[in-house]
Amino acid sequence: MNKYKDTSFINLVIRFEMIFFIAIALIKIILGFFRFSGFKGLQDEYFADGKWQYFLISNLVMSFIYGLLMAGYYKFIKK
Repeated sequence: MNKYKDTSFINLVIRFEMIFFIAIALIKIILGFFRFSGFKGLQDEYFADGKWQYFLISNLVMSFIYGLLMAGYYKFIKK
């Protein structure tokens, strides 16, 4: 039996969203560290004036979509 069937949809969305947000943020930071030649390049590319907002919002949107899709799959499709 699927243990996610008894969990509320919102709780599933939040659970999947938080895990994916942390994972995608770490991956983008680690790859950006090597891609932009160290911490200074990473800071200039992702965390300069106003750019951190795009970094945060893009990760939140991707995480929310992923959370919705995974929660829908586990709650309604998977048997």
